[in-house]
Amino acid sequence: MTSVGHSWLESAEHASESRQATPELGAFGRLWRVFMTARVAIAGVLIVLQAFIHALGNLGNRWSIAVCIAYLCATLAVRLWASPRPPRSSFDAQWLSTIGVDVLAFSLLNFLQSGGINYTPLFALPVLLSSFLGPILLAFGTAASVTLLLLLEAWWSSLPSLIEFSGRFLQSGLSGTGFFLVALLANQLALRLAREEYLAKTSESAARMQGQVNELVIEALAEGVLVVDVHGVVRSANPASRRLLVTHDALPAAPFTFASEAAWQPLLELMQHTFATRSPQQADLSLQSTAGNARRLQVRTRLAASTSDTQEGLCVMFLEDLREMEARVRTEKMAAMGRMSAAVAHEIRNPLAAISQANALLEEDLHDPAQLQLTTMVRQNAQRLDKIVEEVLNISRAQGQIPMPRTTTLLLDETVLRIAADWARQAAAAQRLQLSPGCAHAAVWFEPEHLRRLLINLLDNALRYASTSAHAIEVATQMAGAGQARLSVWSDGKPLEKSVQTHLFEPFFSSESRSSGLGLYICRELCEGHGALIGYQRVLRAGLEGNEFFVLFRPGSQPVSLDPPAFDTLLV
Repeated sequence: MTSVGHSWLESAEHASESRQATPELGAFGRLWRVFMTARVAIAGVLIVLQAFIHALGNLGNRWSIAVCIAYLCATLAVRLWASPRPPRSSFDAQWLSTIGVDVLAFSLLNFLQSGGINYTPLFALPVLLSSFLGPILLAFGTAASVTLLLLLEAWWSSLPSLIEFSGRFLQSGLSGTGFFLVALLANQLALRLAREEYLAKTSESAARMQGQVNELVIEALAEGVLVVDVHGVVRSANPASRRLLVTHDALPAAPFTFASEAAWQPLLELMQHTFATRSPQQADLSLQSTAGNARRLQVRTRLAASTSDTQEGLCVMFLEDLREMEARVRTEKMAAMGRMSAAVAHEIRNPLAAISQANALLEEDLHDPAQLQLTTMVRQNAQRLDKIVEEVLNISRAQGQIPMPRTTTLLLDETVLRIAADWARQAAAAQRLQLSPGCAHAAVWFEPEHLRRLLINLLDNALRYASTSAHAIEVATQMAGAGQARLSVWSDGKPLEKSVQTHLFEPFFSSESRSSGLGLYICRELCEGHGALIGYQRVLRAGLEGNEFFVLFRPGSQPVSLDPPAFDTLLV
């Protein structure tokens, strides 16, 4: 027997030993039960046949009836109480109780020749049983035993008349040869069945393992995965998709239908379009919850269609929260800012150091007050640039926010007027700037140099988009509720697009190719570092509609908490 056949028998044997009840041995167990049932049926037929012969007046078949009754009892006992266990060797106790009983019973019947019936064909049952359920050695051994018994029976029957000896001997030899052929062919069929079952179990085990791996991967995916049929029934949903689809208290367990929730109608329509076009689809959808909130999703579909021309198939939908995607984009921007900051440190800081050193050497040889004023201006601006580079580097190092002092207070109106006047002179925009102070003696928590950075960035941004008319830019301060001071920079520029408003305060975002996109982002970082709030809105000033950036300060008498501020950037 081949190694595959042996492995099948060994695995079946181990399985039978591990179970006290009737084991489930696959094809082997089914064949065993078929053969045991066939033995019981043959025993029953033999008893009926012997009873019929006895009824016809042949009273000499009592021994044959006894043999048939004993054979029926043996077959019933094995069928009802025995377990299918492959043999450990060619001939063991179990197989002697089955094959041996068959050979013995059929040999006795053939010897008694009750009713003149030839019982030789019945020997095919033990030969097939040993061939299908045992190794080839057992099959050939059974065929050889049957052949010897047939030859012995032919010799015994020919003793009274030696004339019939050659004919009976030849018939027994041909029957024995046929049983050998039957044993060989049946055993080969059994080996093939064993190989097929072994391969099937191996494939099933591999498929089951692959299925478990796929389930684990899908369960762990941050991306939502839905499996939907053509009728809109969600057959499977991973935890990420369940989190994205929640529109009320709880999401029903799969299967459920898209039609059960009105908020899922966009998903249903995209699924139907996928089946209609038989092609992958991608769309940005908005799911409106009962609370009035909308969840924006990017949905991609892939079709797992059947190989036939029918419309049966499954649609696999991949869901991703657009807010999380935007957060990843922001993270990538921060990584890009880190790379840019390294270049800034190399390209700007080294020249600044050379400028500062040359300016210091120049100051040692100058005595004219006007010239000294110029070198002082160079030194101050070089120091300011060096501080800007340091702050950008701090941002790129992901230190959370720019390091800022926590104990500085300043008079808002006085500081804003001075910074705005300096900016107007440098930008030559005095005619276009209007100042409206309204916070006399109001003190706020803010570092003066950072407020200069903040206000100059807002004024530069306003100048970039404002018109050339007088008072196109207005800087105003006023007291808001709860004793908060408010600073606003207004310009009569065109309205910002919705897509631009969404990303106003993100790093490296700019509607102009020449801008670095860091100005408003640094303004937000400066405000958050001092517990202030920055926002944008479109408002009317003197009958003109324009863009306003405003800052709400913490009062100077209220210390700034070390925790992050409780509010975020506002877009009104």
